[in-house]
Amino acid sequence: MGEIQRPGALYKQVAAAIREAITSGEFTPGAPLPSEAQLIDRYGVSRPTVRNAIAALRTEGLIEVIHGKGSFVRGLLTPSLTLDRTITRDGTGAYGTGDEWKPVESPHTYRTKTTAETGAALNLGEGEALFGTDRLLTHPGTGTRALHRTLIPFATAEGTELAARPDAEPAEIYQILASAGHALAWTEATTARMPLPDERAALELPDATPVLHLARVTRGDDDRPLILEEFRTSGDRARAAYRITATATA
Repeated sequence: MGEIQRPGALYKQVAAAIREAITSGEFTPGAPLPSEAQLIDRYGVSRPTVRNAIAALRTEGLIEVIHGKGSFVRGLLTPSLTLDRTITRDGTGAYGTGDEWKPVESPHTYRTKTTAETGAALNLGEGEALFGTDRLLTHPGTGTRALHRTLIPFATAEGTELAARPDAEPAEIYQILASAGHALAWTEATTARMPLPDERAALELPDATPVLHLARVTRGDDDRPLILEEFRTSGDRARAAYRITATATA
């Protein structure tokens, strides 16, 4: 391939040419890119132009830069972890969530208030009092990290053990709510988005890696939302799996 001659920002032209080489299979997944010197000779541009082009492709997630080794074509990863999003209950009435996650550090419990988003999920207005508990978790089989947050309205906790123990594990929270007389049901929404800086650091995500965000609402009598759980993990290392059953209709 000769020198770049099209009009427009030069680094964007170089990025487009490298992108084309990747999509055509000339530069294969997992393989190193040519060196900076080779790319300079190939496209007839300066070193800063090549570096800006690599930075743009890194932002897109096509290139991974490994310190001390160079730039590599990022492969299309097959998720190494399937999240079984089921809830079980045994003959004694004890709940289980079926996950294998282990804590990286002690949970952080605090008092907070609903935002527009969390208030909508809990059918509350903004500014309503909540207990919050944040956990940083790791999956022992794959090393994948996850962030888990539980938000419990004061109204839900009142009169239950949760008022004194809002940091209870999810399965234990379900048990406490059931013991308080609630007939429980759950809804869950799954979205993907780019991470916030603190999420990217905590989850140790590579460049241009989305977050898989699962929001589970535990519901009680009359379908009233009782608690909100948010689970965030790497979108390229994990996928969520659900068991679907038919719902009776009139």
